[in-house]
Amino acid sequence: MRQAFSPRPRWLPGTVPSGRQRHQAGCRGLTLVELAIVVAMVVTLAGIGIPAYTNAREKARNLRAMVDIRTLEKDIALYQVDSGKLAGTLADIGRENLRDPWGNPYEYLNFASAGKSWKGQARKDRFLVPLNSTYDLYSKGQDGKSQAPLTAKASRDDIVRANDGGYVGLASDY
Repeated sequence: MRQAFSPRPRWLPGTVPSGRQRHQAGCRGLTLVELAIVVAMVVTLAGIGIPAYTNAREKARNLRAMVDIRTLEKDIALYQVDSGKLAGTLADIGRENLRDPWGNPYEYLNFASAGKSWKGQARKDRFLVPLNSTYDLYSKGQDGKSQAPLTAKASRDDIVRANDGGYVGLASDY
């Protein structure tokens, strides 16, 4: 015959039960080994999750900068249609205060207004050929630093417009 469930402990009042008696009575806690395993699992998951989150956040920032550059391209094209010339600065199209996802202003260089020295200031590919024929538009990227050739270490994280708008993306991918 089975005994009916009794919520009362199986030891006498006033005595301290052993670990085995507590286990049998349903009073079970975590052992040090179990706690160490749980902590190890949490640390492992965090080790996997944090880099993945950081990578996804950086990709989202890059994408936002690309969308902003495409929007600026359209605004510059509209200005050119209305006035018959390219905007001299981003202030001409009302975008002088627009910041990239890292808090830096977008860089714009109209080659016609830069004068004869525009080739020295223009963004260049690995063969040191200017990326565009009319103007440069780019973000300095996460580090906030940039140099004219895309092969420079400071330029690898830049978001650039190249091929007169045929490419907008990471300088390192161009």
